[in-house]
Amino acid sequence: MAAPGEPCAGHGVWNQTEPEPAAYHFLSLCFLRTAGVWAPPMYLWVLGPIYLLYILRHGRGYLRMSRLFKVKMVLGFTLIVLCTFNVAIPLWRIQQGTPQPPEFLIHPTVWLTTMTFAVFLIHVERKKGVQASGVLFGYWLLCCVLPVTRAAQQASRGGFQSDPLRHLATYLCLSLVVAEFVLSCLVDQPPFFPKYSQQPNPCPEAGASFPSKAMFWWASGLLWRGYRKALEPKDLWSLGTENSSEELVSQLEREWRKNRGAAQRFTKVFKSKGSSGTEAPETESFLPQGGVQRGPLLQAIWRVFRSTFLLGTLCLIISDAFRFAIPKLLSLFLEFMGKPEPPAWKGPLLATLMLLSACLQTLFEQQHMYRVKILQMRLRTAITGLVYRKVLALSSGSRKASAVGDVVNLVSVDVQRLAESVLYLNGLWLPLLWIVVCFVYLWQQLGPSALTAIAVFLSLLPLNFFITKKRSHHQEEQMRQKDARARLTSSILRTVRTIKAHGWEEAFLERVLRIRGQELGALKTSTLLFSVSLVSFQVSTFLAAVVVFAVHTLVAEDSAMDAEKAFVTLTVLGILNKAQAFLPFSVHYIVQARVSFDRLAAFLCLEEVTPGAVDTSLPGYSTEKECIGVHNGTFAWSQESPPCLHRINLAVPQGCLLAVVGPVGAGKSSLLSALLGELSKVDGSVTIKGPVAYVPQEAWVQNTSVLENVCFGQEMDPPWLEKVLEACALGPDVDSFPAGVHTRIGEQGMNLSGGQKQRLSLARAVYRKAAVYLLDDPLAALDAHVGQHVFNQVIGPGGLLQGTTRILVTHALHVLPQADQIVVMADGAIAEIGSYQELLHKKGALVGLLDGARQPGGGGEGETEPGASTGDPGGGGPELRPEIDRSIKSASARVNATSEAQTGVPLDDLQSTGQQAGEDSILYGRVKAAMYLTYLQAVGAPLCIYTLLLFLFQQVASFCRGYWLSLWADDPVVDGQQSQAALRGWVFGLLGCLQAIGLFASMAAVFLGGIRASSLLFRKLLWDVARSPIGFFEQTPIGNLLNRFSKETDTVDVDIPDKLRTLLTFAFGLLEVGLAVTMATPLAIVAILPLIVLYAGFQSLYVATSCQLRRLESASYSSVCSHMAETFQGSAVVRAFRAQGPFVTQNNVLVDENQRVSFPRLVADRWLAANLELLGNGLVFVAAMCAVVSKAHLSAGIVGFSVSAALQVTQTLQWVVRSWTDLENSIVAVERVQSYVHTPKEAPWRLPTCAARPPWPCGGQIEFQNFGLRHRPELPLAVQGVSLKIHAGEKVGIVGRTGAGKSSLAGGLLRLQEAAEGGVWIDGVPIAHVGLHTLRSRITIIPQDPILFPGSLRMNLDLLQEHTDEAIWAALETVQFRTFVSSLPGQLQYECADHGDDLSVGQKQLLCLARALLRKTQILILDEATAAVDLGTELRMQEALGRWFAQCTVLLIAHRLRSVMDCARVLVMDNGQVAECGSPAQLLAQKGLFYRLAQESGLG
Repeated sequence: MAAPGEPCAGHGVWNQTEPEPAAYHFLSLCFLRTAGVWAPPMYLWVLGPIYLLYILRHGRGYLRMSRLFKVKMVLGFTLIVLCTFNVAIPLWRIQQGTPQPPEFLIHPTVWLTTMTFAVFLIHVERKKGVQASGVLFGYWLLCCVLPVTRAAQQASRGGFQSDPLRHLATYLCLSLVVAEFVLSCLVDQPPFFPKYSQQPNPCPEAGASFPSKAMFWWASGLLWRGYRKALEPKDLWSLGTENSSEELVSQLEREWRKNRGAAQRFTKVFKSKGSSGTEAPETESFLPQGGVQRGPLLQAIWRVFRSTFLLGTLCLIISDAFRFAIPKLLSLFLEFMGKPEPPAWKGPLLATLMLLSACLQTLFEQQHMYRVKILQMRLRTAITGLVYRKVLALSSGSRKASAVGDVVNLVSVDVQRLAESVLYLNGLWLPLLWIVVCFVYLWQQLGPSALTAIAVFLSLLPLNFFITKKRSHHQEEQMRQKDARARLTSSILRTVRTIKAHGWEEAFLERVLRIRGQELGALKTSTLLFSVSLVSFQVSTFLAAVVVFAVHTLVAEDSAMDAEKAFVTLTVLGILNKAQAFLPFSVHYIVQARVSFDRLAAFLCLEEVTPGAVDTSLPGYSTEKECIGVHNGTFAWSQESPPCLHRINLAVPQGCLLAVVGPVGAGKSSLLSALLGELSKVDGSVTIKGPVAYVPQEAWVQNTSVLENVCFGQEMDPPWLEKVLEACALGPDVDSFPAGVHTRIGEQGMNLSGGQKQRLSLARAVYRKAAVYLLDDPLAALDAHVGQHVFNQVIGPGGLLQGTTRILVTHALHVLPQADQIVVMADGAIAEIGSYQELLHKKGALVGLLDGARQPGGGGEGETEPGASTGDPGGGGPELRPEIDRSIKSASARVNATSEAQTGVPLDDLQSTGQQAGEDSILYGRVKAAMYLTYLQAVGAPLCIYTLLLFLFQQVASFCRGYWLSLWADDPVVDGQQSQAALRGWVFGLLGCLQAIGLFASMAAVFLGGIRASSLLFRKLLWDVARSPIGFFEQTPIGNLLNRFSKETDTVDVDIPDKLRTLLTFAFGLLEVGLAVTMATPLAIVAILPLIVLYAGFQSLYVATSCQLRRLESASYSSVCSHMAETFQGSAVVRAFRAQGPFVTQNNVLVDENQRVSFPRLVADRWLAANLELLGNGLVFVAAMCAVVSKAHLSAGIVGFSVSAALQVTQTLQWVVRSWTDLENSIVAVERVQSYVHTPKEAPWRLPTCAARPPWPCGGQIEFQNFGLRHRPELPLAVQGVSLKIHAGEKVGIVGRTGAGKSSLAGGLLRLQEAAEGGVWIDGVPIAHVGLHTLRSRITIIPQDPILFPGSLRMNLDLLQEHTDEAIWAALETVQFRTFVSSLPGQLQYECADHGDDLSVGQKQLLCLARALLRKTQILILDEATAAVDLGTELRMQEALGRWFAQCTVLLIAHRLRSVMDCARVLVMDNGQVAECGSPAQLLAQKGLFYRLAQESGLG
């Protein structure tokens, strides 16, 4: 569209007969005009069809014909008319006989077709719901280039009267194109018929304009809101469907199962061809034996997320193209500065082009980061969901091989590392491309001398590969130790009551710290190797520069180092330096991710329950037909383990009550697991008709309200709920709860007693209205009278479950006469089966059990048929209590409004539901300076000062090296040589070596200081938690504590030192760049100061919001971890109730709520980076323009030094702010780790002057004087007014209804809760004046729940290593457990699974008894210790205790009143007070509360 007579109008472009001018340059006006003509059409015809195809396939709805659309179309048609006019004018002139250059016809024709296509795209965008178009934005921007160039040229040359039409067409075209460009910056109205339903508070990205999307301005509203006030959950945007768990997990799971199935089929074919390899057993750290497990998961991830990854990679490649345009433009700029009289317009043009290249590099790079961060978020969501679904499907064997701590570690650490590695995948190959391009640039500047750098890089490659391999080894070792620590820490937190009761905190702290020391040792070696890797790459860049400069100086004919050579080379080496730095980072993160990926793949390949193991049919069969059938069943815990049940044949009719009895370890619980499909079926078949409800032996409850635990995802039925709570004896408990049925029961039901948890577990099953009930000893944890009530009202012939099929595993032999059938188990097989009378006549295994349970003198519970005591205990009557009635009515009124409560409470509902005591508090605003001071104090003041001096030293060396190069470039040239080249080269090399040494020393100091601080902070966290009273653990969800010990500790270990190293590196680099720019061009400081003010403003706006989002994210992530751990422990119950669907939905909700916070945080990061870099790019323009203005007064060397430094300052400034912000976000981990420093602590473990001196206590006399205690300060007294004297050697039984204060009294004796009034004296010494460990080591307690810890049997029996093997074997012999232990592999060195899950509850209780025998203290407390064993075993335990503790004071807290009948005295507790006290005979004669309890127990 050039006018006649203009340059390049037919000369050298269209007229091929004319020779090309020798001075032709691509920055000539001719080239610019040609580019302006052809660039817009080429752009639109390349991208337009692709874009058209995309929007046709991904329509978002329909846009109504808005005013904006109409204006666009009018302007578009006007441009079409104008282009038609431009085509018609040359045709008319040709027709008139006036020759026209070809371009006068070709250019308008091309523009006409392109404009028509653009208008068509505007129309299609409206039809498909596109509110803002990036493709058309770019097109209209390019279209402005040609009219602006022509208008400027025509205005400068004049000649309007000679060709007015062409001038008018140019100005009109410019106006119309600029108007279209302005309109393309606006956004249209939302679609009229959106494809997806509108969500509350939707993300504003979809309705943002293209410039807003490119620079993330659409997030400014949230950032400003977070700056002005504390962010609330309602302020966060809703999560889009494409980012939701339901969408992402379903896609990944589908691909994963398809790929894994194909891999398994391939493996089977391979094995059938002669491979004898067997499947590797599950290891505790989930590390696979080979790479076979990695393939299917990797393929699945690639297929689901490849499009997002490839789009991000494309943005990165385009960004790099502009990155490498900058050195070329710098070369041209220095060439311009070196010429005496170049064209005046070239300087400002080159400065503008450098600004545009830097800005476009920034925009494309930030789009790449945005796409990758979105991919990370989606990958984290998908993998977490996949792990959760695997947890729901794990077989019993797999669950025993792994621990809850391992699963939490998988989600909190491994998934995070895998997601982070996505950012570094391109770092494995892209830096190599950078290096190649850099070599090309170096070749252009220095010729063949650049080849010498190849030898330097190749020589250092083996070193870096060696370092990477060694780091991989240490990384795996660190992860193994981290797993071991997580497993032990989780076990400690879950059994903290038992540990505190025995005074074992120090022993466990020592174990944790020993593992922690090994973990930090591996981390220290790994980080030092990482420092060597970084420095080696940094040195390789410097060595390459030294070698290239030296060879060029010695060999090249023109060896002078002028400004263009020196500073273009310096800029290229700056890019090369980034490549060299990015490569080790990438390798480092990929190595970490590979370890984590292998662990995840191994976990996902663990054995699952077999879906078809149990043939389930719908009910509807006649009662005569069997409801449960097992035929020739042989079962094992896993496919590799030996069978645990043999030759099981069982047929249970519809409506039958089947009791299963047998000694400890006979296989009773295993039988129920087999019926549930939890065991691996080796042979036979299992059939169950109808839905199943299951009550496990160890009650599992959720950290939700009582109502949600009972309903368990079902709709609420108030009348039925009323009956269930009454029948399960939960009425008085619900009355006492502060919020009735809406009371949250705490993590693992910590706010409930063992009996309350068991009855709640039973209520959940009863509420289910199932056809089949599998009840695993639900009466064991209940008081005798409560157990009798529950049996009569729920399980027995007249209970709520009458007419259903019930299988009851029990040790309560007195209920057997009411059972329809009885199965006696022995050694994993059915010894006999039949009715009670039939088995009595057979005089087989059942009679043996009854004989073993019968007390000397007869009259045991096993022989006693319950009489008429079938009424409600305590005279409660059948009427519904008013409190329960109100609570249930309230629940019924709210059930519709809170239906989401069944699937987790969203963030928006936290305020309405009330925050549970102990949940994570979310702090707002900036992190306090005290947190930094805390961390630096942990590092140590001397090391901090030493580190700063090292960074200063290496940065001074770096500045001197760059300035020395500028002096070298300005040296005079004589005959193509510089006289001081050798000196310049040697000093340059020396300065580089000093910088490398300083760099390694400074980074190593940061990492070592970080490890030191991490070690100290972890010790303080461990100490703060260990010194907390038991009430702290009852109020604090265990997920919060696990989060502190896993994710937050990992942040302190790795992230904070890394962020601190980055901050110091760039901050000192910023000082160097600022000094260089201001020294060379002082005028630039006028631009630097406003930029600093703007940077500070951006940072202040960003940091407050970012830190709040970080805290919200961490708090919401605790809920994900807690729910994962909770599901892992109760997966058998979830599967039995077929409740996987609701639990998956709840997990989706929790993960989505976490991602609702993650998404704004990643957007805020991009907002900061994009806007800071765009501001910083302005400094490039300022420095270049200052150089142009001061051209006459500056040498070429100093100009090169100034501009090359300015090119670095953009990213340096941005990275200083980013590093500071990242450090502040990470320092929140220190804030959270320190959050328990000021929580109340229990009394000292040992006192320097203790009133109790060994051998205290000698006799064991206990005296309570007006003793009272409360569980928390805000609660009423749980025990009050207890005054009692227990004589030395006396055996006292303590009985009472559930919640009467029996266990609280024992806790007060151990000072688990401190006395609120009165006191306790042992042998005349007040226990308040005795250290806790001194006190607790002198008292032995055998708790109701038997606890084992990860480790050997010997460690569990003798934790403090105080006894010989002979003594341990003697204790095992006493409890009649020696034979079983001798049969175990390794015997005393046998490794127990987490919590001893590989042993039955009864077996664990016997081990706890043996542990108590070894302690042999003067005072023994039995807290319902025999509840989980059969009566025969209980008698043997009582006999052993009688022998070993004959001279000791014994407090026996019992459910079974028969257990206390041989006590000297019996204490009857009621409502926290002593109701009765005396011998059993006296109390029976009084016919008071004890008499009523005895009647209810069948002893009357």
